[in-house]
Amino acid sequence: MSVTPAPHETVIDATRHWLTQAVIGLNLCPFAKAVHVKGQIRYVVSGAENLEAVLLDLETELQTLVDADPETVDTTLLILPRAFGEFLDFNDCLFFAERMLRQLRLEGTIQIASFHPLYQFEGSEAGDIENYTNRAPYPILHLLREDSIERAVQAFPDAEAIYERNQETLRRIGLAGWNDLMKR
Repeated sequence: MSVTPAPHETVIDATRHWLTQAVIGLNLCPFAKAVHVKGQIRYVVSGAENLEAVLLDLETELQTLVDADPETVDTTLLILPRAFGEFLDFNDCLFFAERMLRQLRLEGTIQIASFHPLYQFEGSEAGDIENYTNRAPYPILHLLREDSIERAVQAFPDAEAIYERNQETLRRIGLAGWNDLMKR
C-alpha cells in the first residue's frame, strides 16, 4: 500500500474523526473520552518516511510526553502518514519502538499502542472485522502514560473484557457499518 502525503490539518482531522466516531463513538476505548474532552491529547504529524526518521520523531515525542504536565498533555498520537504503508513494515517498527522504550528507561512509565489502516492481529485473516479495532486512517504510535492507564483501569473494573467486547461490537456493526461510520 502506498501512503499518499496529506496536509497536516487533513491528517489530524481524519485522525480526530476516527477517534471520535470509532474509538469513542463505539466505546472501543472507554478511557479515550476523558482525555479527548479535556483536550489532553497531543496530535503530532510526522514527516518521516523511513524507520530511522520515525525513531527520531518517536524519541522526541517520548521525551516531550515525559516532560509535559499530565494535566496538559496526557497522551500523544504520533501519526505517520508518510511511513509504513505496509502493515508488516509497521509491525517491524514496533520492535524498535519497544527497544527504544527500554533504552530510554521508560518501561513502566510510557506504553506504546499501535494502529494502522491495514492492522491485522496474529492468526487472523486480513479481512476479519475484528482487525478493525486497531485500524486507523494512518499508521499511529499512541504513547500513553502508565499512571493514566492504571487510574483508568481502576475506574473500569472489567478492563480485561474490553478486547472481547470490542470484537463483538465490530462483528455486530460489520464492515458496512464501519465504512459508513468512517465516511461521515
